[in-house]
Amino acid sequence: MIVSTRGRYALRVMIDLAEHRDKDRTPLKEIAERQQISQKYIEAIMTMLSKAGFVDAVHGKGGGYKLNRPPEDYRVGDILRLTEGSLAPVSCLEANAAPCERKPFCRTIALWSKLDELVQGYLDGVTLADLADCPHGMPEYVI
Repeated sequence: MIVSTRGRYALRVMIDLAEHRDKDRTPLKEIAERQQISQKYIEAIMTMLSKAGFVDAVHGKGGGYKLNRPPEDYRVGDILRLTEGSLAPVSCLEANAAPCERKPFCRTIALWSKLDELVQGYLDGVTLADLADCPHGMPEYVI
């Protein structure tokens, strides 16, 4: 699993919104400047996040974005699954994957399944609040 630029930027944007949740709405331009990401790229990410119900958007003068839930209600795994589509380490474990004819005698399926379980479990155990409320990254208890 390699997390794309879109996934990493979406996570940064969501953390930024969590850090500035005291504001009614945060203009896209401010997020782009703080995160040093092009405004055009963030627009595409925000459209995806908005359609999925992760953020609320108001367009026009005085508009901007805000989280529609408290930061502790967002799991990193959910954000990455939205942007990446899958976090599975191998294609046969992806949702809606075609049945693999080798599965009954595959010597590595248990390895990949356990890795998938560990990755999904870890990412689902970290919230946006964990990342936003810790100034230098992850608190020790999450690692």
